[in-house]
Amino acid sequence: MKSLSKLQIAIILFSVLLFVLLYFANKTPEKKAEELAKTGVDASMAGPGLKVFIDKKISALPDSLKKTYTSLSKQSEANSRNTQLLDSLVSFWDRRMQPDVAAFYTEKIASVSNTAAAWIKAGERYYYSVRFVKEPEEIGALYQQAMTCFEKGLKMDPNNIEAKIKYASCFVEGTSDPMKGIGLLKEVEKVDSNNINLQLAFAQFSTTSGQLDKAVIRFEKVIRLKPDYLEAYLYLADAYEQLGNKQKTIETLEKYAALVPDKDAKKEIKTYIDKLKSNN
Repeated sequence: MKSLSKLQIAIILFSVLLFVLLYFANKTPEKKAEELAKTGVDASMAGPGLKVFIDKKISALPDSLKKTYTSLSKQSEANSRNTQLLDSLVSFWDRRMQPDVAAFYTEKIASVSNTAAAWIKAGERYYYSVRFVKEPEEIGALYQQAMTCFEKGLKMDPNNIEAKIKYASCFVEGTSDPMKGIGLLKEVEKVDSNNINLQLAFAQFSTTSGQLDKAVIRFEKVIRLKPDYLEAYLYLADAYEQLGNKQKTIETLEKYAALVPDKDAKKEIKTYIDKLKSNN
């Protein structure tokens, strides 16, 4: 299902990017960040694996931006407990659309404030930044840091369902022991079986492990719980097509096309539906 997969990936990446940059992003204006800059990065917290990639992002900055970054970084190192300066560094990297480096500074904020909310936010930043990197080594390092942050947050707030789901998803998506994550998800299911993120996590695992029948059941439940969850329709249609159920694929795509507001997406989906119908 090549055409659908490309559209699916584009829409999902776009939605995740908006979530990362708008929900998590520090709201410090660019002007403020520039004003705070008056002249390395210590990535020991993130481990040597991630440090390599952080240093690479820093080295790739144009000279004008590197000067601003260096100024902010030196100020922050001199005032290590000043979260405002760290916020400025988070904002700086968010505006460069480098969520992995922004996540690193979000973790530094968590280490200063040491609250459950701060650690969980750092874990979420690492978890979502995985979607924007390509190197397997960095992906592994990001998952590891996400898990570390979630563990610290959950020690303080053990009943945080959403953090538990993302923590479990790190095991499923980023380790060689996915069943440990599935076990954690099943524990959550006992207390919140209608949680949409929980059902999505189960569905994604079923898809990647080739259990498409189970994936269909989970994606259908997501849609029942939240009929306007657009990405779920694309995942469901993809699962149906992999199962060879053309009629269900078409029906699901038609439902998606009726809901999606973007005209270009509607057009591309309609083209694909027509292609499916013509291949009878």
